[in-house]
Amino acid sequence: MSWLGKIIGGTIGFALGGPLGAVAGAVFGHAFDAGKEGPAPQERVHLSAHENTQLTFFVAAFSMLAKLTQADGRVSKEEMDSIEKIMLYDLNLDPQSRMVAMNIFHTALNSPESFETFASQFHRQFSGQAPLLELMVDILFRVAMADGTFSPAEETLIRSAAAIFGFSDAQYERLKSRHVQDNQKYYAILGCQPTDSVDEIKRRYRKLVSEYHPDKIASKGLPEEFMTFAHEKFRQIQEAYEAVKKERGFS
Repeated sequence: MSWLGKIIGGTIGFALGGPLGAVAGAVFGHAFDAGKEGPAPQERVHLSAHENTQLTFFVAAFSMLAKLTQADGRVSKEEMDSIEKIMLYDLNLDPQSRMVAMNIFHTALNSPESFETFASQFHRQFSGQAPLLELMVDILFRVAMADGTFSPAEETLIRSAAAIFGFSDAQYERLKSRHVQDNQKYYAILGCQPTDSVDEIKRRYRKLVSEYHPDKIASKGLPEEFMTFAHEKFRQIQEAYEAVKKERGFS
């Protein structure tokens, strides 16, 4: 993360603002107090629009995940293991970045702010960028179901995020069904129904490929570590289309 070295120890809360800024300010302020190198506390860190976008996504993702994992009253070992695996294998974070991510996570756990306030600030930053909003919901589902269960409390939070992001109930159910291993999964990934025509399936596929192409996602300012999720999303779209083509017998 090119922005990380730039902001450690700075008054990053001023650069980000809101509840996410409070979390980031606490994290990076603590890093300064612990003797990490960085600008003087009174020095305001100036981030470019691109860097601020990356920072918002990173802080929001781990803050929302923190609130999600404690939704049922406790943070389980399985949930923490899933967070560690995502950082290590999906995001390929280096040790310093993992430490920052976990500091954000634990700071958000103790924050008086709610899951919904973090989700609302995330939406304000990425409003109008449906692929990034869907990507965040996919990440939430992935962690929520890492232990093989999906509690009512977890669903309440993820449903609230979907509502804040402007998704309809039907869209939420479609996103949810992507994580259910059944015959409807591939149609859900494509946003289609088994009764849709071949032309409609092809049209929807072309639209998704355009929206989620890695080059298109990269142009939105997504942190490079989260590009793994974007690539996985693109792979799922391709896999789903091939499965539907085989089932329906078209090319």
